[in-house]
Amino acid sequence: MKYLSWIGLFVIVFLLAACGGGSSGTAANTGSTLTATEEEVGKLIFEDTRLSANQNQSCATCHSATKGFADPDVTTANPVSEGSIADEFGNRNAPTSAYAMFFPAFAQITDPVRGQIYAGGQFLDGRRDTLEAQARDPFLNPVEMANPAKQAVVNKVRNGPYADKFIALYGSNVFDNIDTAFDRIAESIASFERSNEMNPFSSKFDCYVQNSTQYPLSTQEQAGLDVFNDPNGGKCSSCHTSTPDPVSGKVLFTNFQYFNIGVPSNPNNPANIADASFVDLGLGGRLATEGVPAATAEDGKFKTPTLRNIELTAPYMHNGIHATLEDVVQHYDIDVANGFITPEVDRNIASELGAGSFVGLGLSPQDYLNLVAFMKTLTDGTGVGICF
Repeated sequence: MKYLSWIGLFVIVFLLAACGGGSSGTAANTGSTLTATEEEVGKLIFEDTRLSANQNQSCATCHSATKGFADPDVTTANPVSEGSIADEFGNRNAPTSAYAMFFPAFAQITDPVRGQIYAGGQFLDGRRDTLEAQARDPFLNPVEMANPAKQAVVNKVRNGPYADKFIALYGSNVFDNIDTAFDRIAESIASFERSNEMNPFSSKFDCYVQNSTQYPLSTQEQAGLDVFNDPNGGKCSSCHTSTPDPVSGKVLFTNFQYFNIGVPSNPNNPANIADASFVDLGLGGRLATEGVPAATAEDGKFKTPTLRNIELTAPYMHNGIHATLEDVVQHYDIDVANGFITPEVDRNIASELGAGSFVGLGLSPQDYLNLVAFMKTLTDGTGVGICF
């Protein structure tokens, strides 16, 4: 396990992310005049349905630009993504891939308030450190793209319509070694995930950050931001940080940390339909499989997601239990505190929720509306025509 200062970790990971894998232009001279960028090839791979077992699913199938790079086909009645093979489902709601480039590598860090905690990583349980490592997994996951081996993926790229661009980028011998070619496929996807297209920072809120006087929020949106930031009100910013992070200078609306926020089981989750006793232990379950001591202290905890594009990425929570942002606000405000729901994992619940010790955050119906109005200012594209 890594023990790093939080700022030191941030600096290392951001510098690595900024490098984008070291290739953003043409490859070494291959004797061809064709050129391609890693970002361009990565987008082609990201959107290529041929790269799944039944040639019916791409990365973009579950991470669509129209849905804030989350799954456009999930609802509370069908809360998780179906894989390439019919009736094969994962057990978690696919998170957005937008802004994932800013998540640092998974590590145990020292928080000034919470002490030694876990933070960072890709996936909801942080099990991969980098975008490159994350990009490899879905291709071979039996409930996602379900390819039998790396070679199946590599062969599809080799025989695909953009093979010439892949070769122009990585060299004429790139397909000679299966492991190397598979790694290059993941690297190109990661490069696209680091692109401006997936990280545009083009929301109305970004205009407000540029110049709050010239580009003010509406009265209702500002009231929502005030509740969001109020440590005695919504308390939202205690986890969904609303100030610029110290490395990128961008507001990411996450502190990268892990919490159990008392989410109930979702009876519509195929995992629960198949086994009524199914419990997703989140980070604790992952650490237990790795033999980490005291893993049970992390049971029920999931990584704090970014709130950017949150308007587009319903249903919410790791199992898609909540349909609307109003439902999410109610979850934090009164459901957990008053025992109106039964948490899937009823231990390690975040102290910020005060479960069993108070009667909620005391938000009014108007506070709910104001908070939702503010969160809608985080949708990319809403700043176009204002300051972009």
